[in-house]
Amino acid sequence: MSGHALASLSPTFYSSTCPNLTGIVRAAVQQVVASEPRMCASLVRLFFHDCHVNGCDASIMLNGSNNEQFAFPNINSLRGYNVIENIKALVEAKCPNTVSCADIIVIVARECVMALNGPTWTVTFGRRDSLTANQTAANVELPPFFLNVSRLIANFQSHGLSVQDLVALSGSHTIGQGQCGNFKSRLYGPSLSSSPDYMNPYYNQSLRSQCPSSGGDSNLSPLDLQTPVVFDNKYYKNLINFSGLFHSDQTLWSGGDWTVAQLVHTYAMNQARFFQDFATGMINMGNLKPLLAPNGQIRKYCGKVN
Repeated sequence: MSGHALASLSPTFYSSTCPNLTGIVRAAVQQVVASEPRMCASLVRLFFHDCHVNGCDASIMLNGSNNEQFAFPNINSLRGYNVIENIKALVEAKCPNTVSCADIIVIVARECVMALNGPTWTVTFGRRDSLTANQTAANVELPPFFLNVSRLIANFQSHGLSVQDLVALSGSHTIGQGQCGNFKSRLYGPSLSSSPDYMNPYYNQSLRSQCPSSGGDSNLSPLDLQTPVVFDNKYYKNLINFSGLFHSDQTLWSGGDWTVAQLVHTYAMNQARFFQDFATGMINMGNLKPLLAPNGQIRKYCGKVN
């Protein structure tokens, strides 16, 4: 699967048809970061949620009552659709009917990580946009916040992604915020030191002020309390300190998988290694099951088929 993708996609796909693509996207992302740094975390998440369902085909962008935006992991949670649409309009103005929404989502994710002081990597292009969305697949395939480490590994491996990809890509939670309703059960339930879901009591107490036992499910807390708008390796340091926000975060360190925990420790101690493996993981995710010509289309507007 990956070999087929790498043979079909190319970093120079738009070199003659839209040579200024990177510059257009980079300038737009820098404006987004200047106005709301948190939005970049949402755009990276949008990339994950698009590519994790039938590959990176911009199916997440399609509007309609039965689309992926209304899948349980996305509804009232995923955002940034308007930002992708606005960037697509900027690209269309310079290179009409040329660049797919799928490719825009992929390069926006890279530019967002770079804009928040994270690593860079080579993006390949040539994806086409899907003609349909798949809400059922989104409900089944996107990993929820309550999965333990063994189920996370199985989920990623079912998509052709490795344990290293899982741990490295989870590091995207070094930026952004999470809704109270997705971690409240960790704050007010049993918190024994022997539990794999144990939370640092000082961290627990600080979260309770933002997340009351009743109500407030849409209140937000940083995924990384230390540097929430800087892409770094603090996320892994937090896990070792039992200060992961979601169960699916903390289980990487304390869920009982030695290989996964060893990677968490490696990334906590070596940011360069984390950046290297994160870049590899983003390339692997972006290369999953590409929709290629003559299939699909180049949508003029990302929210609807032509």
